[in-house]
Formats: sequence, structure tokens, C-alpha cells
Amino acid sequence: MKLSAIRIANQLDLKGLKSSLDIKALADSSSELFYQLAPDKYQYYFNYGIVVFSGHSDEEIKQTVTKIHGFLKSPNGWLRDDHEIVVREGTSLEFLFDQVIVDHIDEKVVRIVMLNLAQSVALDHYHHTSENLLTEIRGFTNHLEATGKLSINRKNMMKFIGRALNTQNDIADNIYIFDAPDMVWDNEYLDNLHKGLMKHYDLRVRFSEVEYTLRIIEDNLRVFREITAQRESSLLEWIIILLILVEVVNLFLSKIF
Repeated sequence: MKLSAIRIANQLDLKGLKSSLDIKALADSSSELFYQLAPDKYQYYFNYGIVVFSGHSDEEIKQTVTKIHGFLKSPNGWLRDDHEIVVREGTSLEFLFDQVIVDHIDEKVVRIVMLNLAQSVALDHYHHTSENLLTEIRGFTNHLEATGKLSINRKNMMKFIGRALNTQNDIADNIYIFDAPDMVWDNEYLDNLHKGLMKHYDLRVRFSEVEYTLRIIEDNLRVFREITAQRESSLLEWIIILLILVEVVNLFLSKIF
């Protein structure tokens, strides 16, 4: 069974999407919708803009994305990853480069694999976003090193801080690799599958890398804020000095005339 996880937007309106579909969801919450369309066809929707398909051709995927376009918030270019579930009865779990080998398949097995694949694509997106932010930071620091001046004004810096904070908030809201899904608690096989996939996709390591990059960005922004505050303080001091000078001159002239 081929799985395809695609990030198609910043957010999905799951409530509107659910009301537009006639089929009943196998799993339904404010953050995800899981549907079975046929014995080997599933669709998994996540509110952070990722849809995972199983058993769908590329043409079927494109048609589905076109149908749900009205429920996409801030659509963007596709970020995609594919994986396969291979069934070999009587074998133990095995995790290969682009395959997971299981001894049976059902909706819960499919859902666990789709969930982890979605998290992997989400981390890919946040990795790219954090690296782009860090590249911008490097541009500012290189200019600071070369000229001794910060090449970003207060307004643009506040916008940059807003982007960095929104990225951190999105990660906190959407990446839940430290919380096991409820369905694995009473099922040892699903628990082993979930843990194996997390290790296979390096979810914890990649999450830590993104977190570390954002900490570097936060440290740089703290220094930038201090430089900007110092610059504004110096400007205020010069304004006060000029006002005092004007007052002294005015007093001096009034004494003369």
C-alpha cells in the first residue's frame, strides 16, 4: 500500500471539510479527520495543512486536493513524501528506507503509519522555515560585522520577531511526537510500530534540530533588540541635549535683548 503525505496549506478548515463530506469519519477531532473510502483507500486530514493518502493514484490525489481547495487557508507549494506498507504474514516489524514491513494490515496500522508520515513532512516544513529565518539572521549579523551597524529598523525587526514566534507556536501546536496516540496504549504491536516509525523518521532528532535553530534565532534577536533599544536611547539623549541647548540660547538672547 502506497502512502503519500502532502503539505498543501498552512491550515485546513476541518470543520468545514467534515460538513462537506458525506462519508463518516473513523476518527474525528478538532485537529484531524481520518476516512476510509474503500478497503485499501484512506485519507487523513490534519489541521496544520497536511493530507495523507493511501492507495490513491497521483491523479486521484490532484482531484481530491482540487475539491477541498475552498477549505485551505494560505495554500502554498506542495511538500511531499511517499512511503509504502508491505504485508508479510508471520514476520516481525521491519523499517526500510521507504517501506515498513508488517505482518498484518488494518485501519489502525494504516493510521499509525500515516500519522508519523504527516509528522515527518511537518518537520521538513519547519526545518526549511527555521533555516530560512537563520539565513536572514546571518545576513544581518554579517552586515553588523562589516559596518558596525544593524541593517534592520525597528518595524521590520518586530515583523521578523513575529514570524519567528509564529513558527515556534505552530510547532508547539502541531508537533506532538512526545505524546503517543491513544490507540497504542492498549496494543503492544501498535506501540512498537509507532516507536519504530518515530525512530525511523528521526522525529525526535529532527525536532531537536529545529528547536536548536530557533533558539539561536531567539538569541540573535535578543541582541538586536538591545542594540535597537540602545540606538533609540542615544537618539533620545541627543534630542534632550538639543532641547536644553535651545533653551539656553533662548535664555541668553532674552538677557541680551
